[in-house]
This record gives sequence, structure tokens and C-alpha cells, in this order.
Amino acid sequence: MADSARRNTLLGGLLDPIHRSGLKIDPKRRRPRRCKSAPLTDFLQGETNGTQQRPFSESIFKKVNPGLWKVAIFLLVYLGVGTVCFYLVRNQIKGKKINGVLDSVYFCIVTMTTVGYGDLVPNSVASKLLACAFVFSGMALVCLILSKGADYLVDKQECLLVKAMHMRNKVGQSEIDKEIETYKVRYKCMLSMVILVLLIISGTVFLVKVEKLNVVDAFYCVCSTITTLGYGDKSFSTKAGRIFAIVWILTSTLCLAQFFLYVAEVNTEARQKELVKWVLTRRMTNQDLEAADMDSDGVVGAAEFAIYKLKEMGKITQEDVALVMDEFENLDVDQSGTLSISDLNLAQYLNR
Repeated sequence: MADSARRNTLLGGLLDPIHRSGLKIDPKRRRPRRCKSAPLTDFLQGETNGTQQRPFSESIFKKVNPGLWKVAIFLLVYLGVGTVCFYLVRNQIKGKKINGVLDSVYFCIVTMTTVGYGDLVPNSVASKLLACAFVFSGMALVCLILSKGADYLVDKQECLLVKAMHMRNKVGQSEIDKEIETYKVRYKCMLSMVILVLLIISGTVFLVKVEKLNVVDAFYCVCSTITTLGYGDKSFSTKAGRIFAIVWILTSTLCLAQFFLYVAEVNTEARQKELVKWVLTRRMTNQDLEAADMDSDGVVGAAEFAIYKLKEMGKITQEDVALVMDEFENLDVDQSGTLSISDLNLAQYLNR
């Protein structure tokens, strides 16, 4: 009981400090609030003697997401190890061969994307076991690329897409950022669809021009490849074709998987918006007020109301609120119900 009363007191002070002080506030008057996302000293680190240092120009490589570097390194390691292994057992792989190294890289790509044309097939115990090991590791790498690399590349193109849509209108950067944030998933879906169409067209044209397939067979081969169906009756059989396939197969299969992922996200986002609209438009009841009154003082403050609505929308849970309150109690060393600089300093000292 004592812990519950103390928690309610803390919650009341945290959520509605104005109500605790007894001040009367005009409901029509907006209360100014000052928010800090980081200490001012962090922002001023680049200033010396009152003069701000000009940021040095960074190379394009330093601006690349660190996660993308990891994906690229993993991919290079996979292809390097796979090429060496399959090159060593190249005589145990049957099918139409062109060049030992090129065939090994091509076989790695076909294996990791699970396309499996059948134009190159393991024909011994060692090569079959090696293929089994590389298909599992390749699928794991594909998932890593989808979560890191593809998202990063699409994010970089969102701003260009919004600017292209508003070429005739003078739109500032703040408006562009706001629109990207509002329709983020939708723009990703549109971009991945455009890239996918371009990859399908380029693959079809290449197969017609280089592999000498007719348009229907070329399109059929493209579709069976990007969906990883890989019947094997049509594939890349020339040296130029396999060089092109090394890049095109990996890019196109990942792009299709990313497109379906974004379609699912758009559907989920639409359902979430419907839920938010229902929560915000339905009438409040007495039971709702009782549930929203977290500190049980008979009134519901703005913060209590916001927390209750966020829980209804499914954006936070009661467990999330409890974890935040536990952290607040740990930082509130003097048990005053509010946090100050002295509380933070004392808490850091005690936790050493």
C-alpha cells in the first residue's frame, strides 16, 4: 500500500505539476513549453572562443550508413569464400561451364538467392554438402541486406521523389521533410515498384539482345528469376550474360522482396490510421475517465489523457508506462515527485 501511494504521488507530480501547485490556468491560453533533445554543451562543442567552426566537408563514404558497410563486407566475404570453395570443386559440378571463376561467382549468386536454374548442379557428396551450407548462409545474408541495405538506398531517394513531384511548386526543405515523414512507407513502396519495373525491363532487353531469346521467353525468364522460381529451361548461358546476372539477379530478387514488404507495411499503416481515427473520434465515457485517471485523484490531466489514448491506439502498453515510472523513481533520489539536476547528479553518483 505504501509503495502504491508513493507511486501515485510520483505519477501525479510527474503528469500534472500545475494541478498540484493549485494554480489556475486559463484553458484557452496555451502553455509555452521548452523542450531540449540534448544538452546545449553538445551543440556548442564545435564553437571555440565565441566563434563557430565551419564543418569540414566529408567524403561520400563517411556519410554512408555504418550498417550498409557491414552488409557490403558480409556480401564480399560470402562471395569471396563461396567463389574459392566452388572453384576448388568445379570439376564436381556438372552443367554448361564458361569460366571457372565466373561460374563460381555465378553459382554463389544463384544459390544465395535460391533461384537454382539447374544449369549448374552439384554432382558429388562434397559439392552437395557445400551447396547446402551456402544456401542457408546466403538466405541469412539476403535477410540482412533487406533490413539494412535496401532500406538505406530507398531512403536516399525519397527526397528526390518528393522534389520531383513538386517541381512546379516552390516547396521548402521543411515541407519536404514533413511530407516524407507523413507518407514515408507509401513513398518507399512507390520507389521500390519503379526500381522493380526498371529491373524487369532491363533484364528482358538484355536477354533479348545478348542471350538471343524472343520477348516472351525473355520476360518469362525474368519473372521466373526475380520470384526465385527458376525452372531452369531458360537461363543465362553466355559469358556476358553471367556477368550481367551476377549483379542483376541479386538486385532484382532483393527489390521484389522489399516491394512486397513495403506493400505489407502500407496495409498495416492504413489499419493503424483507422484505429487512431476511431480512438480519437469516439465519445469518452465515465469508465474511460476512470481508466485514464492513473494517479486516482479524481481528475485527468493532459499527460494522463495522452498516455491513455496512446495505450488505446496500441502505441504503448501498461508495461511501457511501468518501466518509465520505475526509471523515474530511480532518478528521483529525494522522492520529491520531480526531477532536478541535483537528482540526476546524485543518482549517477549512487550508481557508480
